[in-house]
Amino acid sequence: MRVLVWQWGRRGGGPRFAAQLASAFGGLTGTEALLSLSSRAEILQEKDAPHCDLPVPTYTSAAHLAARVLASPWMIARLTCTLRELRPDLAICALPGPLDWIFATALRRVGVPFGVIAHDAIAHPGDGYPLQMLAQRRLLRSADAVIVLSAHVAEQVLAGRMIGPRAKLIRSSHPPMMFGPVAPAFAHAGPVRLLNFGRLLPYKGLDLLAAALQRTDPDLEFTLRVVGSGPESDAVRTLRAMPRVAVENRWVPESEIGPLLGWSDALVLPYREASQSGVASAALAAGRFVIATRVGGLAEQLANQPLGRLCEPDPENLAAAIAHFVTTPPPAPAVSDPAQIWRDQAEQILREI
Repeated sequence: MRVLVWQWGRRGGGPRFAAQLASAFGGLTGTEALLSLSSRAEILQEKDAPHCDLPVPTYTSAAHLAARVLASPWMIARLTCTLRELRPDLAICALPGPLDWIFATALRRVGVPFGVIAHDAIAHPGDGYPLQMLAQRRLLRSADAVIVLSAHVAEQVLAGRMIGPRAKLIRSSHPPMMFGPVAPAFAHAGPVRLLNFGRLLPYKGLDLLAAALQRTDPDLEFTLRVVGSGPESDAVRTLRAMPRVAVENRWVPESEIGPLLGWSDALVLPYREASQSGVASAALAAGRFVIATRVGGLAEQLANQPLGRLCEPDPENLAAAIAHFVTTPPPAPAVSDPAQIWRDQAEQILREI
């Protein structure tokens, strides 16, 4: 069985998710994995870059994307020829993007069935690109299988009729995103280190975090870093003005994510809504605790995790959860083998397809 995993994003977690999923397929007996990424993917610039069997020139701007769309007949023809050479038996889209319909058309021409992993069914406020969910809906309805990473997203996919009549819906979970080995939590002197990492968007609950911190004892000893890119909102400005808080509004390159997680003792994710969280999965893989609000798929993702600490999505409960963690930091439990969890998911996908 030859499985081709593709994801054509340039930055963010998509290419890494695809690379780790392809590696998991390759670790199964009797399965050979192929990987297709954007030739401009940030992960391909790292010293330990994954092997990419099919690098695809994508785009660097909206105008460049429009040019790719206009050149789609040429791209489809070229990809069709390449797929006949690679001879995959199955293809999996690891995270949908704006050019996936081109690859889906080429796959159909050579008779290769494909599945799509739907991380979200509804766009988060301020996230994504124009017409993102319309393009994803068309891709999902053309797929032979749709894989979701939480029951929350599964319900939204079914309610929105986003799956074709003959397609299979596969319910899975978000595997741990690995960013290299890090030191254990609390392996440092000084106050407890808390980290809020990810794009600084409204649904991430930065206003909720600011309100919670205003309710904590000023003598509580911790330091909090808020790291990610986004608009300079009122919540960001409020957090930046607070003692014990450092705000770094910037894009974090792939090479810095592992050290950033390693700096922390716990991640604080005060989301107001969530399908599930790639940041939470990266924290769990690094052996970090996750203090998170009980919303959407985030609740089921962390409910049975020894490293998870869930609270209600309001300032009082979040403040209490932070204070309890800082004053009585728990011992870190043993971390499951992330690579085995990925292989289990890859095996489930193959079995159910």
